[in-house]
Amino acid sequence: MFERIEYIVERIDGDYAYLKNEAAPDEELKCVARALLPGEISEGTKLAYEMFQYSMV
Repeated sequence: MFERIEYIVERIDGDYAYLKNEAAPDEELKCVARALLPGEISEGTKLAYEMFQYSMV
């Protein structure tokens, strides 16, 4: 139900980051407000989404 999903920050555009699902690289990029992500992210950062929170891997 609350499975862990790992993403890579593919692109940062202003207040939004575009994330690529590592398990499904052919999926469309997920657009997420940077306010919901750790402040120290940059392009190429690996993130985990679990229990409605993003954290750096």
